[in-house]
Amino acid sequence: VLPNVLDSQMDREREEQGSCSQQNVDTVNQLSCAPVLLQRIVKVFIGCLAAVTCGMMYAVYLSTYHERKFWFSSRQEMEREITFQGGSGLYYYYYKHMLFASSFERGVYELTRDNRTVSGQTINAVEQLSLYPELLSSLLYRLIGSQNAIEPVYFYIGVVFGLQAVYVTALFICSWVMSGTWVAGMLTVAWYIINRPDTTKVDYAIPLRDNWALPYFSCQVAALTGFLSNSISSATEMFCYLLMSVTTFSFIVMWEHSHYVLFVQGVALLLLDCFDLVPPHIHKVYLSSLLLAYVLQYQRPSLLSCPLLSLLIASLLARVLSVFFSPLSSTALSLFLLVVCFREFIPNLLLCEEGFQSPGQDFFLRLTQASVLPFYVLVLLVCLISTMQTIYRRLSGERLKGSVRMEDGRIGERPEVIYHVLHTLLFGALAMMFQGTKYLWTPYVCAFTAFGVCSPELWMTVFRWIRLRSVHPVVLALILSTAVPTIIGFSLWREYFPRVLSELTEVQEFYDPDTVELMNWIKSQAPLAAVFAGSPALLGTVKLCTGWPVTSLPLYTDLNLLQRSESVSACICEMYTFSKHGRFCHEIKMNYSPYTNYFTRVFWNRSYHVYRVNSVISFQY
Repeated sequence: VLPNVLDSQMDREREEQGSCSQQNVDTVNQLSCAPVLLQRIVKVFIGCLAAVTCGMMYAVYLSTYHERKFWFSSRQEMEREITFQGGSGLYYYYYKHMLFASSFERGVYELTRDNRTVSGQTINAVEQLSLYPELLSSLLYRLIGSQNAIEPVYFYIGVVFGLQAVYVTALFICSWVMSGTWVAGMLTVAWYIINRPDTTKVDYAIPLRDNWALPYFSCQVAALTGFLSNSISSATEMFCYLLMSVTTFSFIVMWEHSHYVLFVQGVALLLLDCFDLVPPHIHKVYLSSLLLAYVLQYQRPSLLSCPLLSLLIASLLARVLSVFFSPLSSTALSLFLLVVCFREFIPNLLLCEEGFQSPGQDFFLRLTQASVLPFYVLVLLVCLISTMQTIYRRLSGERLKGSVRMEDGRIGERPEVIYHVLHTLLFGALAMMFQGTKYLWTPYVCAFTAFGVCSPELWMTVFRWIRLRSVHPVVLALILSTAVPTIIGFSLWREYFPRVLSELTEVQEFYDPDTVELMNWIKSQAPLAAVFAGSPALLGTVKLCTGWPVTSLPLYTDLNLLQRSESVSACICEMYTFSKHGRFCHEIKMNYSPYTNYFTRVFWNRSYHVYRVNSVISFQY
């Protein structure tokens, strides 16, 4: 018995020594990993601080520039409202209406049964104009008791400028996540501000729906970028998924054209799904957001007939049938089903609108002068070729790596990079055809280009192609990913920083006396039963400044209002057509027959002519 006891005691001592040695090894590993973890935390903290700082500085810049450009604080109320151009003043009219209502509930009730805006019609303005931003901002203005602290107009534009800060912060994070360095985020913000005429409309039309909605879309793209990344934890993946769900729903609610944008994004994800690079449950984000928005937006019929829903249904059917077909066959089948389900895709914009024309040469010249376009082409070519190589290897039966190292030189195997390649190609194709869609493309050109020049993996991919041997490729890739953005940033600072400062220091005087005179005449001289017709942009200003009913609205999602706009806005479309007759707006000013039989001029100045439709037609020859 004694030898057995001694043997068991010796075994316990060996186990205790082994456990102690293992604990010592774990302690050493923890101590060795502590500096790395601390370095990573510091890096993330500095990046987040830089992202938030860039966003806040951009909001301050917008506020200062807006004050200098329009001399806003010194203007009367009507002159301030005239600065809301492009028909955007109509949205601010409803914001004022909500503040003047006896209660928030009463204001919502009046907007859902609005019979004082469009002549002869009662419309649900909340549904048709997507007035949820005005409802939320007016409710927030009431709740925080801002009546004595800030004017309603300053609160309104302040909320919009705050959303623009969120916009550039999301672009910063998007480029940072892909490149791994917050320097790419700062370069993204710099390019975004420099190319501001082609990245945002907030300079001249603050209340437009896209100024409210696109910040949510930017957050959604940033969350999608993190979700597709293979180097995140499960908790981070869940956070990105929830953020995608919230921002997708908010984007749909804020803008009536959002489902078209999400449709283009859905096509990119469908192509990723072809190679099993997208988790299957990502489609639930779009489907749940779309159905929830349909319920909360008074069962808007356009959401049930939108191309996004057709794409989702086709993708789900193809996924079910993928059990019997290959992934490529199921994707081709989903595209076929999409064509069948997609019965009616009307852009709902007047073809004579400026935003529906192709961009001019000045657009590409501005992007080239800011150095973003040349580097974008180079980055896109490298990523696109690497992506094509990845697709070829995937079709050849080679399995993709779970995580791609920098030394591999395969930047096209990263799902988030493939998505952004498809994203920029699809939206770029739209921007080449329609000038109005450049605001969906240019901001992500800035983010994608900044990621490329700051990413060592992109340079390593190029060096793998050329089989660089004279210098160690990893070292050279790290050097170039630091030196190139530094040189770009220095050149941008030297050329554009003085211009930005001059914009903030020079006081510009925006004054439109002809429009002010027209609005004052309408308020003082127009009959109470008068109804005004004209271009949709002008009618939005008329409704905001005078409150008089109009024949149509600057809204292109309602077929009846669109037909009204086409009927009464002949002068806009005539410049894009050819006819043997003279332009109506030119001929009527000559006071020749037969125009004088039907119209009588009652007001005119250098910019506007107002005619009354004769109730009794007198034929003059």
